[in-house]
Amino acid sequence: MNDAILTIDGISIAPGETAKIKLPIVKLYTDTNMSMPVFVKRGKRSGPTIFISAAIHGDELNGIEIISRLIQSKYMDRIRGTFIAVPVVNGYGVLNQSRYLPDRRDLNRSFPGSKRGSLAGRVADRFLSEIVSKADYGIDLHTGSLHRSNLPQIRANLDDQETLDIATAFGVPVILNSNLRDGSLRECANDVGAKVILYEAGEALRFDELSIRAGVKGTVGVMRHLGMLPKARSKKSLSEPRIARSSSWVRATDSGFTTHIKELGDLVESGDLLAQIKDPYGEVLDDVVCKNGGIIIGKQNIPLVQEGDAMYHIAHFSSPDEVAEHVETMQDELMENYRDPN
Repeated sequence: MNDAILTIDGISIAPGETAKIKLPIVKLYTDTNMSMPVFVKRGKRSGPTIFISAAIHGDELNGIEIISRLIQSKYMDRIRGTFIAVPVVNGYGVLNQSRYLPDRRDLNRSFPGSKRGSLAGRVADRFLSEIVSKADYGIDLHTGSLHRSNLPQIRANLDDQETLDIATAFGVPVILNSNLRDGSLRECANDVGAKVILYEAGEALRFDELSIRAGVKGTVGVMRHLGMLPKARSKKSLSEPRIARSSSWVRATDSGFTTHIKELGDLVESGDLLAQIKDPYGEVLDDVVCKNGGIIIGKQNIPLVQEGDAMYHIAHFSSPDEVAEHVETMQDELMENYRDPN
């Protein structure tokens, strides 16, 4: 609730106040102090506390732009409850344009961490204790990994009804059931009482406008669902989400140069040709064929493959044609008919 004083790193923020905090974390070898930027906006009226985080993987940058647009938007002045935004969780990774921390650990597998642990463990402990544990809900912003793009999608533990509700409120066409993983932020957030969804969209080290717009609009949708923002004047939603309880990867059947036939968001059926793998002379070595139909929600972008490389991530639905229609609707609404949500 919003009646009490919120304290982050010893700094008190009362209802109605705004703060920018540099949360100290482990310093560099050079004795340079590192900090985690934190933005806090508290409404005068009581309501839930939500945190929004980006760049837990340091090469995943879309979320930084999503958060900056949210902070600068006019509807921040109308919130109930508390909005906590951390645009750069893994500053070390951002500096090095790397997914990982300098100790080569994945921060999203290092929770809950420890005050006396490794670099990753200390950053995880600091973020969990100072930010996550003080929130009721969270949205963790991600992209595909290097040379891979993801269709805008929500991943969440859909066996929890409240989590399912906020995942649906985000409003992107695809919701993928994803069990809590050991060492992940979502698992440890759940342990401290925060319901967290993960937004995946775009590619590492790139800003993707469709993914950014969907992320901004989706976050606003969740805040409206939670009563933190006024309901939209129009009842029209961005799209009607569909839940995928399973997904699978199609892998390269040979090594060579790839010509993609199918793209992100495409509806595919069993037996469809997805790509061809060729040798340096242009001779086709093998066809990459879809085994189980669905919607392509993830795709490798680099045209070089080794046998066994994951090339296409396909989500499976009971009515995949409906999902494909909603993907097209999302693209039209966000890229052609987009208006800043207010």
